[in-house]
Amino acid sequence: MYKRIIYNYILGIAIAMSFGACTAPSLVDKAANTNVPASYMGSKDTTNIAAIKWQDYFKDPYLIALIDSALLHNQELNITLQEIAISRNEIKSRKGEYLPFVGLRSGMGFDKVGRFTRNGALEANTDIAPGKEFPEPLSDFAFGAYASWELDVWHKLRNAKKAALSRYLSSIEGKNFMVTNLIAEIANAYFELLALDSQLEILNRNIEIQKNAFEIVKLQKEAARVTELAVRKFEAEVLGTQSLQFDIGQRIIETENRINFLVGRFPAPVERTLSPFDELIPQVIHEGVPSQLLLNRTDIKRAEMNLVSARLDVKVARARFYPSLGLSAGLGFQAFSLSKLIKAPQSMLYSMAGELSGPLINKRAIKAAFSTANAKQIKAVYSFDQTVLNAYIEVANQLSMIDNLEKSYALRNGQVEALTKSVNIANKLFSSARADYMEVLLTQRDALESKFELIEIKRKQMSAMVNVYQALGGGWK
Repeated sequence: MYKRIIYNYILGIAIAMSFGACTAPSLVDKAANTNVPASYMGSKDTTNIAAIKWQDYFKDPYLIALIDSALLHNQELNITLQEIAISRNEIKSRKGEYLPFVGLRSGMGFDKVGRFTRNGALEANTDIAPGKEFPEPLSDFAFGAYASWELDVWHKLRNAKKAALSRYLSSIEGKNFMVTNLIAEIANAYFELLALDSQLEILNRNIEIQKNAFEIVKLQKEAARVTELAVRKFEAEVLGTQSLQFDIGQRIIETENRINFLVGRFPAPVERTLSPFDELIPQVIHEGVPSQLLLNRTDIKRAEMNLVSARLDVKVARARFYPSLGLSAGLGFQAFSLSKLIKAPQSMLYSMAGELSGPLINKRAIKAAFSTANAKQIKAVYSFDQTVLNAYIEVANQLSMIDNLEKSYALRNGQVEALTKSVNIANKLFSSARADYMEVLLTQRDALESKFELIEIKRKQMSAMVNVYQALGGGWK
């Protein structure tokens, strides 16, 4: 009769737990948008430069050496590698949670109970062996094995392990994304350094031209063909141009140190090519089709892994509404004397138990955790959509920039050629007193500015070549 009552209580509790589990909130799943336009600028060519390894995309051996060094010594990248190791350890931890826990346990101790107590009276009337009294104080020796196992009925632990795996894969994609950005940043800084070298060389040549003109105007002043004002104007122009040398020199040092920081070393001169910067030819760009971004862009793949882990976290949070079933068991020996410790079956002990537990009332914390996980999942969906949209726009902007810079460079190059000829013409006219000295100064100034602008357009072309390679998802393979 008593057994039936106990069974009824257990059945009632199990039914109540099951009913409580049925009240778990339903999943709110929002689908990610993976639809992208069919092409960028009408081209259906699937050839994509993102498939090219960065060692083959960049031809300059000095630049390749800098990137190689950065991939080994960049501190931020090494920090990310340690974060990957942390994520890998989380997978091992989650995997161990749904496997049985088995351990060994041993112990010893003693106690003395009062004679006029229930336990004391029982010990006094216990016969251990003929003619032997119960030992006081009573020693206790034990050793054995124990095991516990939570049965993963609702896949709560397995989903937690899968979520950890997705986060690990996300951290790897995060590392690849950092590698892509690091390579692009070094390449951009390297081409900026070459552009500054070219500007400094142009500046030095222009200073020589101005100095020659300054000597001529001084001779003309001695011949009373010009006034002191013209001499001072030419002198001021030479001094002003010379001051630009120090501005460019400072920018060169800062750019070198930016590269040194990315490479992970203290300030040192950066070795670079001596080839004329204006003769550099950007790579031919093959952008492929936008759908390839989903495979090549590491930030998109990272957002996808974050979305997968967020959805698994929701399932884990929902599984906490269901009852959990645990098993525990033990096997060992226990006795009050070492000599009797391993005598079987008198000193042997064993146990086995099952436990069913689950939330019944006051489930606010579990509901709050579920709502938080659900909100993070929806947030991950929006983040994925935003990443895809941003990737497409970045590529579209860079492709447009490459096209416009090519047209701009052709026109600016014509301007430089015209102004260079104008400088020679102005100097000849001034020498024959057929042009005013201000015309010479303005022509020289315009020619210098146009050459600087031409170098800047070339730098932007090289930068666009780097940026479109990065935007298409190249550089991490």
